[in-house]
Amino acid sequence: MGALLGTPLSRVEGAAKVTGTAIYASDPPLPGAEGGPAQAALVTSAIARGRITGFDLSAAQRVPGLLAVFTHRDFAGAVAPVPHLMAGGYVNSGHRPLESDEIAYAGQIVALVVAETTEAADEAAAAVRVAYEAAPAAAGFDSPGAETVKLKDLKAHHEDIRTGNAEAALAASAHRIEARYETPTQHHNPIELFTTRCAWDGDRLTVHEPTRYVGAVQHGLAAQLGLDPAKVRVVSGLLGGHFGSKFALSQHTALVALAARRLERPVSLVPTRRQCFTIANYRPESRHAIHLGADGDGRLTALVHEAEVVTSRFDAFAMEGADVTASLYACPAIRTEERAVRVDRNTPGPMRAPPEVPYLFALESAIDEMAWKLGLDPIELRRRNDTAKDPVSGKPFSSRPLMACFDAGAKAFGWARRVPRPGALRDGPWQIGLGCAASVRPVKIAAATMRVRLAADGSAEIATAHHEIGNGITTLLAMGAADWLGVAVDKVQVRLGDTALPPAGISGGSSTTTCLMNALALGCRQVSRRLADAATAPGAPLAGRPPESLRLTSGTLAGPDGPGLPLAEAVRLVDPQAVEILAEFAPQGGKPDALDALRKGHIGLTLPDDALSWAFGAQFAEVHVHAQTGEIRVPRLTGAFAAGWVLNPLTALSQLKGGMIWGLGSALLEETVRDGPTYRNPDLAEYLVPTCADVGTIEALIVPDPDERVNPLGLKGLGELGVIGVNAAIANAVYHATSHRRRSLPIRVEDMIA
Repeated sequence: MGALLGTPLSRVEGAAKVTGTAIYASDPPLPGAEGGPAQAALVTSAIARGRITGFDLSAAQRVPGLLAVFTHRDFAGAVAPVPHLMAGGYVNSGHRPLESDEIAYAGQIVALVVAETTEAADEAAAAVRVAYEAAPAAAGFDSPGAETVKLKDLKAHHEDIRTGNAEAALAASAHRIEARYETPTQHHNPIELFTTRCAWDGDRLTVHEPTRYVGAVQHGLAAQLGLDPAKVRVVSGLLGGHFGSKFALSQHTALVALAARRLERPVSLVPTRRQCFTIANYRPESRHAIHLGADGDGRLTALVHEAEVVTSRFDAFAMEGADVTASLYACPAIRTEERAVRVDRNTPGPMRAPPEVPYLFALESAIDEMAWKLGLDPIELRRRNDTAKDPVSGKPFSSRPLMACFDAGAKAFGWARRVPRPGALRDGPWQIGLGCAASVRPVKIAAATMRVRLAADGSAEIATAHHEIGNGITTLLAMGAADWLGVAVDKVQVRLGDTALPPAGISGGSSTTTCLMNALALGCRQVSRRLADAATAPGAPLAGRPPESLRLTSGTLAGPDGPGLPLAEAVRLVDPQAVEILAEFAPQGGKPDALDALRKGHIGLTLPDDALSWAFGAQFAEVHVHAQTGEIRVPRLTGAFAAGWVLNPLTALSQLKGGMIWGLGSALLEETVRDGPTYRNPDLAEYLVPTCADVGTIEALIVPDPDERVNPLGLKGLGELGVIGVNAAIANAVYHATSHRRRSLPIRVEDMIA
């Protein structure tokens, strides 16, 4: 058994995915549903604010196969309030549909229709007539009635940053940049929709739902319905994508569970894609004012970042990110100010690299503008402002390979061909531009528990209530178990996504690999030590040897000298069949009650205390803009990334390239268009995402980043790193090509013509 970790290996679950045998949340049979579960459909609000004055259900009740139409008249008071997840609770939004006649936003669930078949449910839902009394609604920034509040006044948000006197430093700066940047509303559009299936067995509830935190669904749903969490089982198999959605307990889960209990049969809900735009979270629009000051040598003297983001009227949640932009470059005087604008829409939430994608678009665009103002190469400007310590807290970075990423990326990309004059590169009618930007992502880690079982026949089982979201964690766990237990990788079974397994946290914040692999390493060490203690006990085959000198390798418990003990014999010294332990990993510097909080379904992501631990990258884009038509093409993207120890370069590069493609969409295509407080393009016909025709050559490089301070294994996570900075690199390349600076995303043909 060789050292698998650090080498490319195809996904162990890949064959099931490509052959169609993989099981997703809507696939498993439900107990008590011999003829199949009843099918549910949603009715959503046609107004943005007001109240329901009545229903006309007569046409719906004539649909053959209709079982029930549930409204607030049926479920009011049936779902107890629980805290929002980001404030230490369980749900992705504190809003409870079908609780009253009040309408809080357009697309709110106002009825749940259940029938024998999907067709009957859809037909009956379309026949439900709802009468409303509408009230004025605030749609977005600058709308009448919108309420602007300080982010720090909402729960679980940081204070604004003050270091030095930024205003005085700006006034004294030799060079200044003052600009405003905007990013649009964007929605997750995973292939797998936000489905829920619920089945009762007496007072026990089983939920099949694609979620990236089964623990929050279990405990949150139990609290909502007044159940013992031990009687709620949540199963989430492979996820068909989430991109930041499928975030903990959904608004509709309790409704489906209530319907199943009332009807005394399992109920399955598969909402429409259009409904998914309002029953789940999204990336909110943002506005940024960046003020930069620099001296004659290009060293930053002042940084001000003022940001506004949209959020809902009813949840104390908003996306923050100026803490990252404030700490990226050396600067003696910094001020940040973040505001939330509360409007009458559904609550936003994390979308991969939640704050960094919009916030770094603004900062990295402004850095490029400053480079042009100073006549400096944009990479050289960043080099002059590189820093080994956080300019805000003074803490060191655990490692800081940012410029190593720029150097590696520039060489691979061919940055040397860049002419430092806008519009200088052309190919016939095509104007060619080259742009770059930084990519950074703070490392997060969480507590996790994991069952590790090693059998005498050389097989192993790894079990934890975490999730395979498509990032390849199943493969990494199999690789790690094979290496650390000394068995073949195809003899390792990995079980995930079920609250019946040992609890683990949320699959988010690029923390999955960092927490689970450290938990696995701990578990494998404990298994190895138990075997070594038994094998070196008095009278045992390896008596007299120090147990700490033994390790599992190639089916043997062996030491640096002398013969080893076959695995089967070593295991049988402990148990005739297998040795099994429950590893409990709590990150250093985390809260003392991290494991207890985990067992209660709380989120528990932490940052290291003694240093800033970030993953880094450098993004490069080549953009072609047609001089007559304004058409924009991106024939090449290159990214160089440093994220600690990369365990499987094959899956890592796949994630990074996928993120870069998504970043291209963020720059040129993705935008949820609003018509007041409603969404105009809630489908994949008009919500634009990159396709094969939009994507040119994508190259991702991995830059070595040995970091012994970040966590025991030196892992940083890179799931979100690939998307960050791509939008800024493309916008900066557009300027280089055309001499026109675009500060609002997405950049479209009409912008170039104008």
